[in-house]
Amino acid sequence: METLPRETIVDILEARLREDIFAGRHSPGSYLPPERELADGYGVNRTTLKHALGRLVQAGLLETRHGVGTRVRDFARSGGADLLPMLVRHSPSLLCEVFEARRGVGEMIAERAAVQATSGQRDELQSLLAAVGDAEGGDAAQLADAEVHRALARATGNRVYTLLTNTLFNAYLPLRAHLVAPFLDPRAARGRLEPLVTAVVAGDPVAARAAAGAYLRKTERSMLRHLGGDR
Repeated sequence: METLPRETIVDILEARLREDIFAGRHSPGSYLPPERELADGYGVNRTTLKHALGRLVQAGLLETRHGVGTRVRDFARSGGADLLPMLVRHSPSLLCEVFEARRGVGEMIAERAAVQATSGQRDELQSLLAAVGDAEGGDAAQLADAEVHRALARATGNRVYTLLTNTLFNAYLPLRAHLVAPFLDPRAARGRLEPLVTAVVAGDPVAARAAAGAYLRKTERSMLRHLGGDR
């Protein structure tokens, strides 16, 4: 069984502050109220507030200037892909944009992996594909599928593709339980993924790119359709 996370008051405050920033209640470029006023407004002590603010500074949403105050950064201009998981939690509609990026990156990864993959990486891909079909249930199949895509990214020999793949997976991780539809039948999930792995293993970049696009579009439509039904 998966252990349930335990939220602390700092976790809750961090989430509230983050939501208020994304919702525009603390607008980009503006300074937050003085700490005492802010702590009173959220009903917490200043120590708790400092911890929460520190996390948001590390996340790139805030910046603190000694003697001046804490300012909200223009994350749309200066933020990086590491903000995607937070933004998706705030606005699940952003998933459409995540999936669009996933398609483009996924097609490039498949094409390059077909050319660059070593024999060992091809063997690994076939083994990971088999694990998708052998998974017990949709959740396990979904995670096994993710490992295939991580292996494809590694097979390109380009570490940036690996990091991008991790970022895109992390972006929809908060909603993963709502996106399990394409994996409820593990054997069918393997069947959809098999043409992609086969093309990469065969060293055919054109077929690999086409198979990646087809696979990602098909799973995306299923995920978004069921997500809409859930919500």
